[in-house]
Amino acid sequence: MSIIEFITNNTATILALATSGIFAGLLAGLLGVGGGIVIVPVLFFLFQSFGVSPESAMVIATATSLATIVPTSISSIRSHHKKGNVDLVLLKRWSLFILLGVLTGSWLVTRIDGSLLTLLFGVIATLSALNMLFRTGKSALFKQLPNQAGQSIMGACIGFFSAMVGIGGGTLSVPVLTLYNYPTHKAVGTAAAIGLIISLPGALTMLVLGNTPNDAPAATYGLVNLIAFVCIVPLTVLFAPVGSSLVAKLDAAKLKKIFAIVLLITGLRMLAQLSL
Repeated sequence: MSIIEFITNNTATILALATSGIFAGLLAGLLGVGGGIVIVPVLFFLFQSFGVSPESAMVIATATSLATIVPTSISSIRSHHKKGNVDLVLLKRWSLFILLGVLTGSWLVTRIDGSLLTLLFGVIATLSALNMLFRTGKSALFKQLPNQAGQSIMGACIGFFSAMVGIGGGTLSVPVLTLYNYPTHKAVGTAAAIGLIISLPGALTMLVLGNTPNDAPAATYGLVNLIAFVCIVPLTVLFAPVGSSLVAKLDAAKLKKIFAIVLLITGLRMLAQLSL
């Protein structure tokens, strides 16, 4: 089949994937949320529309989302590093523990039932939405980060749960850091670097160790779907700066509330599907 024939036969799919890439890029730039929190549910429901089972759809969505985060996080790191917002000292303390959490979580993704990942994503998405709705602008709960042992546990947990549900560093690390009176701009910048530590080894683990489900969509290798990766990544990278430029022109706080409501509905919808 030629490339033109493939595109003609899969136009709707390619448009849906491209649209998710655009929205992920815009939201990442505009609101500072990780693209994975958008891409995972889009792929989860889109793959099911192709006849893929919910269990298979979730593991493929998780792995593919992590793969898309690799190039976008590199682009984001460069931008934040130029502004001095990447905390290299914190990364040095956390990196090994994040990596251990990622390797454990991504290995589990290749072994456990996808419905458990759907449950976990639904819970994390719902809690993230509630945090955006009710804690934005609130004062920190703690004056400073805990000791080295406490930070090691935090890093490992962020790596583990992020890899398990296909999200980058921002969704979990930014709220956690800001709870401990950590500057928000540095939390966002450092989260970009954390996203690379999570996404690269996580995606590689699921690519190499993952067993491709029998009902997986075309061009799925291990648990990573190449078509989704190719459609999403260029547009996410392209539109993230557009989102950043719109911050001064739009009411980002109001948009964040709207996104939080959509995310809450999405999380609850994924949880509801488990009982269907």
